[in-house]
Amino acid sequence: MAQGALAASFAVSGTHFQVSSQKLTSSGLSSYVHTDRDADGRGHPVALLGIGKATLTDICQSAQVRTPVGTVVFKLTAGGRAGAVTADSLVIDGEDLVGDARFGTAQIGRDAASLDAVPGVSGPKGAFGLQAGDIEVAGVKSHAWSATGGNFRLKGLRVSVRLDGSKCF
Repeated sequence: MAQGALAASFAVSGTHFQVSSQKLTSSGLSSYVHTDRDADGRGHPVALLGIGKATLTDICQSAQVRTPVGTVVFKLTAGGRAGAVTADSLVIDGEDLVGDARFGTAQIGRDAASLDAVPGVSGPKGAFGLQAGDIEVAGVKSHAWSATGGNFRLKGLRVSVRLDGSKCF
């Protein structure tokens, strides 16, 4: 977890998931390399992405999960015609992030302990970090291990679990 970003700290499930959105905008982004641990203590290297006040359109999150009746796809969608999805202090521990990005300002190679673009999201002293001012990313696709945030507003929320379900991408 980001130092001080949210009070919750937890072991990841051991199952990564997909996240996609047509468009992500935010008042800022802070990022550094981090290691998530699952319940068995295995490490998963991630780019911890702290996103200030996030607005997303057409969000999709999916994970393949093994169950006694077979592998299912757990899928959450929101946004679209219902309106934008918003969250404060969104923290995504991701393996990757793909999309077309615009950063208002960018500082790459900044010491992770000095990151201040997203309140409460900073890393260990001496670690590689980057941050950006207002951002916009179109065509967002990510594989992540965890996502946390505050004040989520998920307009048009739909959750499904299906044996024959489709993933986000």
